Amino acid sequence: MKRITINTATPQPHKASIMVIYTGGTLGMSYNKQGVLAPFNFENIQKRIPELSRFDYEITVISFDEPLDSSNIEPQHWLSLAQIIEENYKQFDGFVILHGTDTMAYSASALSFLLENLAKPVIFTGAQLPIGEARNDARTNFITALEIAGTKDEKGNAIVPEVCIYFDYFLWRGNRARKVESRHFDAFSSQNYPHLAEVGIDIQYNTNVINSLPKKAFKVAKNMHSDVGLVKIFPGMSLNLLEKMLLDTSLKAIVLETYGSGNAPTDRKFLNILEKSIQKDIILLNISQCYGGMVMQGKYETSHHLAQIGVISGKDMTTEASVTKLMYLLGQDLSYKEIQSKLQISLCGEMS
Repeated sequence: MKRITINTATPQPHKASIMVIYTGGTLGMSYNKQGVLAPFNFENIQKRIPELSRFDYEITVISFDEPLDSSNIEPQHWLSLAQIIEENYKQFDGFVILHGTDTMAYSASALSFLLENLAKPVIFTGAQLPIGEARNDARTNFITALEIAGTKDEKGNAIVPEVCIYFDYFLWRGNRARKVESRHFDAFSSQNYPHLAEVGIDIQYNTNVINSLPKKAFKVAKNMHSDVGLVKIFPGMSLNLLEKMLLDTSLKAIVLETYGSGNAPTDRKFLNILEKSIQKDIILLNISQCYGGMVMQGKYETSHHLAQIGVISGKDMTTEASVTKLMYLLGQDLSYKEIQSKLQISLCGEMS
């Protein structure tokens, strides 16, 4: 890991100390002499973003030795990020993680589970256009994420003690956000949970929807298991293929993306496949394909059968939160019934 410290407060005492972790992604790119986008040297960050000097912050930047395209992010990288935060937790007031947008919601969701009893901001941000572009969102996203990470209340406590995504004037809960745009700056949104803050001339925090400070000590989970599958239900899907996926497998859990409020075919063969997988102690978690709304198993006959055979309702969890929550729970040495129980309750604001 490369490590650079910049004290924008010198010679005055700094107002906050922030660790910036650069994993890769568009935000940390600029054009080199050959006109090719490449990671820029963070030692020159004040030259590129002179506004940093107005913060009176001590900023420490560390970067992965080899910056990652976010499409290559794996659970091992989430565990590494959690470990970095654990090792530096007492030293810093907040953390900003620069990350590619494609899997940012997965990473933010994963960190929300791994960082248990979090009392400091962990703000993910990135960009659709790099700092090297004349017109870009990288500069404002980075500056605002830093400001949020360093903001405290009158008692000196973090205003946002949770894992978040900041993008294009809005701060979202990390395990509620999804990438919704690839061509516009408003890349992230959350249909089922309101924004935590909106940025204009001032930053307006919605304090009533932000997690409270934890009462227990901060700790970091050390393991995740990726034996999780994802199946999207669609008309005409091959039941033979579904059977192979669910029964001829070493998977321990499967997220089912069903229609509407949790509905799926009532075909007997389809239900038998699901039932057999549950009998093999494979956990089935039902979430909606819809961007908004939630699963309500039993509201219609087409979801009542799922509840009867033991499929668990994921309520209004996102795909990203569902997958990473299962990976987290499978890594905690819990029994089958304990995992089933924890899937039905909110651990860190991921479900209503």
